This record gives sequence, structure tokens and C-alpha cells, in this order.
Amino acid sequence: MNKPFIPAADNNKDAILAAARGWLEGIDHVLEIGAGTGQHAVHIAAALPHLAWQPSDLAPNLPGIRAWIADAGLANLLAPVELDVRVRPWPVTGFDAVYASNLVHYTPWEAVVAFFAEAGARLPPGAPLLLYGPFNYGGRYVSEGNRRLDAWLAARDPAFAIRDFEALDELAVRHGLDLCEDAALPANNRLLVWRRRRGAG
Repeated sequence: MNKPFIPAADNNKDAILAAARGWLEGIDHVLEIGAGTGQHAVHIAAALPHLAWQPSDLAPNLPGIRAWIADAGLANLLAPVELDVRVRPWPVTGFDAVYASNLVHYTPWEAVVAFFAEAGARLPPGAPLLLYGPFNYGGRYVSEGNRRLDAWLAARDPAFAIRDFEALDELAVRHGLDLCEDAALPANNRLLVWRRRRGAG
């Protein structure tokens, strides 16, 4: 099949890699949630051959991810697995980092809750959770472009929305994850990084 391609994923891949690289040093196995086309999986796995990259997504997206993986031919890029964040436990074990790009505004809130709950339960102490995308702060849009995106999301599905950073961080803390970085990236996006709290139950 032809590989699916999203221009935005191509445009942001270098900025994401630069911001995430330091957090992925010393990591062995990354679970990517909502890998989409597979573009980020290929780009990051190629740049960081020391780690095993496990893409996952809903079933309709898996053929496109497989096409990207087959074309890349990377030994550290694993076959994608079907994963719905709301179905727990997730069908992957042994990961020591979780990465997700443009996930939480394309999922209903109950899926966002499940995402943080399962990540907090499954990540080992000190392991990072990296989340890329647009976020609101103090209930406000950070740009007019984000306001338009939110309106587009609501028209597509009323359950989709740009999420408030504070609500996400509250979920993270509740599930044993502490914020380590909130990095500004191009096009009014951010990379949020939490670590699994040592000693968290």
C-alpha cells in the first residue's frame, strides 16, 4: 500500500526529536501511543538506534504504520500493536518510556483519563511520559490558530478538544507522575514530560 503522509507530522518531527532526545537517553523500550501514520516512529527510531520503538494505534491505522516500518527497514522499530488506551491493561510489557503525539485532543476525556492512569500504573519509577501537542493554559488559548483548531475539533466530534494543561497535570499527579519539563515547540505546540514518581504506589 502507499504510505499515508501527514505534512504536519513531517514538519514537526525534527523539533520533537530535538526536544525529546535527552529524555530518551538511557531508555531501552519506548511505547508510542497513537502512532498515526508511523512517521514519527520511523524518524525517532532512525535517530536513536539504541532504543526499541514500539508503535501502537487503533486497528484502522496499523496497515499504514506497517508500510512505513517495512520501507524503513530499521531493526529497532517493532511491529505495531493494536491498542485502545481505554482497554486496560495495555497489551505491551517491558516499556520504560511512553510517547504520544497529538493524542489527547483527538480522544474523549475518558480516554485521556485512562491514558494517564495506565501510564502511571505501568511505567517503572523514574521513567518518562512524553506528550506533544497544543494545550490551553489557565483555560485560555495560546494562539488564534489553536482557537480555530479547537472549533474544528468540536465540529468533527464534540468529545474532542484542546485540553487544559492544568487538568492534564492534575491527572498526572494523581497517578504518580511529576512534571519535569514544559518545552515550547514551533506552531504553538509543547512537549510535556512527566516522570513516574519513585516510591509511588
